Amino acid sequence: MGGIYLIGILVMGISFYVQWRLKSKFEEYSQVGLSNGMSGREIAETMLRENGIYDVRVLSVEGRLTDHYNPQDKTVNLSPDVYHGRSVSAAAVASHECGHAVQHATAYKWLQFRSQMVPFLSIASSYMQWVILAGILLINTTVIPLTIGVALFAATTLFSFITLPVEYDASNRALAWIKSNRIVNEREYIMSADALKWAARTYLVAAIGSLATLLYYVSILMGRRD
Repeated sequence: MGGIYLIGILVMGISFYVQWRLKSKFEEYSQVGLSNGMSGREIAETMLRENGIYDVRVLSVEGRLTDHYNPQDKTVNLSPDVYHGRSVSAAAVASHECGHAVQHATAYKWLQFRSQMVPFLSIASSYMQWVILAGILLINTTVIPLTIGVALFAATTLFSFITLPVEYDASNRALAWIKSNRIVNEREYIMSADALKWAARTYLVAAIGSLATLLYYVSILMGRRD
């Protein structure tokens, strides 16, 4: 159990580092103006149109790094800095989120699988920590609550790993499109790829962290059963 605990601390440290690098990279590349002068909104609308997608809206949402694609209402939601921005960061983020829209339109299997899990996990996540806490407190009486809690946490861990191919594929689609359509020059392409690389790493670290936590809970459960 001690080894798993140390792994958890290590993953947490790496997570903080990756988050810091992500923010610093996007801040750096947000200062680099795009040579073609297009805004994030214009890039998003162009990418959607050129992929034959006409039923997805591009909206501006409050916050920083709040950019996301919503498959329920078919909206590409961009933070103000990306929506109005005419920088390398704006181009990278806008095209990445549209990559998810393209996945949706082409029935990309990993996105479909991920979306099918959302309703269950949105409910399970509301109770999961309480179930696990109750399971730990009652461990000497019964293992049933902790077993249920571990099962729920395992589902969230699976979700985090399913997210990885979804995010990496969206970035690959984005980079291929902005390069082939000359949205960016060679220098800007390298920066865009670097920014999206760090963004993808946040999901990777989150998945590993979730797995480490799951193993910790499993070790408690198996220790009691032994």
